[in-house]
Amino acid sequence: MNLLYAQAGGTTAVINASAAAAIAAAREYGLGEGGRIGKVLAARYGILGVLAESFVDCGEIDLEALAATPGGLFGSCRFNMPREDEAPALYARLFDVLAAHDIGGLLYNGGNGSLAVVAELSAAARQRGYPLVSVGIPKTIDNDIEGCDCCPGFGSAAKYLATSMREVSRDLASMSTRKGRIFVMETMGRNVGWLAAATALAGRDPDDAPHIILFPEVPFDEVALLAKAERVLTRLGYCAITVAEGIRRADGSPVRARTYGNDMHLRFGGAGEEIALLVSGVLGCHRHYAAPDYLQRSAAHWVSAIDHVQAQAVARAAVSYALEGRDGMVATIRRLSDTPYRWDIVPVAAVAVADLERRVPREFITDDGMQMSEAGRRYLAPLVVGERAVNCADGLPVHGSQALPMVARKLEQYTGFAADLVYARPQPPSAESRLDADASAGL
Repeated sequence: MNLLYAQAGGTTAVINASAAAAIAAAREYGLGEGGRIGKVLAARYGILGVLAESFVDCGEIDLEALAATPGGLFGSCRFNMPREDEAPALYARLFDVLAAHDIGGLLYNGGNGSLAVVAELSAAARQRGYPLVSVGIPKTIDNDIEGCDCCPGFGSAAKYLATSMREVSRDLASMSTRKGRIFVMETMGRNVGWLAAATALAGRDPDDAPHIILFPEVPFDEVALLAKAERVLTRLGYCAITVAEGIRRADGSPVRARTYGNDMHLRFGGAGEEIALLVSGVLGCHRHYAAPDYLQRSAAHWVSAIDHVQAQAVARAAVSYALEGRDGMVATIRRLSDTPYRWDIVPVAAVAVADLERRVPREFITDDGMQMSEAGRRYLAPLVVGERAVNCADGLPVHGSQALPMVARKLEQYTGFAADLVYARPQPPSAESRLDADASAGL
């Protein structure tokens, strides 16, 4: 059988480390004649690449360079997988492609929605009697996958955000102004506040930034926020605030979000700016606002070493699960102790955790709802530990650009779900022949 790897959802600073580890583990089991695996293929742009039969042969991929590169080398996508009864032709196409390339193992590297794809394909394969083992490799900077103590990608994003908050606090403390000033940092995370929580690691004393953290898990209280911000401004002359993008008012409405066209899913962004305008307008202080946005998930120059190790570990375990026939499972991280930090990898059924969101526990948040508790800090602290050497040239990090040898298509070009297949995506690197191959495959 051949093994297929695919990336899905927002990328992280360590998703390619998972890709490299999965390919390395497969090579160790043996490829080709005499090995347990025929070939390792990678889908271009996740499940959309499977539909379009757009595959990369990973036999010659430079794994060391891959593991140190941010973004998703093979391309990712966001695709809401329908049930088979809603889109039978789509499932027929998927299994036609899998059969044409003798794919018996699928490793899907993604977050909550991606684990739903694992569960759906697992069920569909069993119903058909098709010999496919689908396994999930978790990743998300949001850190919100149920059953997974921490998610690969989160530790590195947390390290970047906490570092940024610590550094900006030095800038804030350097200036003296009559009105005082606030700095607001908005973090990603949608409905959960793990990334906002991580900025708490920047401070060690009560007067250290961030002075206030606003979580989606705690209803936004404007009066309490303004009162605390005024106290901090009076005492220090400045106040640093972290705002999770998905904060909500007591009635459940988001502080700022929007929808696009027929897509009724909320798109968050701008809550931090809203808070900056509110506090500066009421308290009469200067304001500064920043949204790290993609910076927090792509900062490969400041990766958490433990995060990198865990990203590799879940991928290696996933390859083992595939070869052991552990269908529909996700390789998750289990915490064994905080101090010393110990963990292992355990399987969790994708169907049990798909599309769920793990929120920051209330006991991780202080009683006033605006800071991390000691229990929360104990949880976070081990996840940002350790640094990795960065290969630089001319003063900047080097990211290896690799050729992606495309596998010849065996089926007719896919024309269904065209609206999904033209989802905006970057061109693959280098050779025109590969650009043409992707174009002919509908990508």
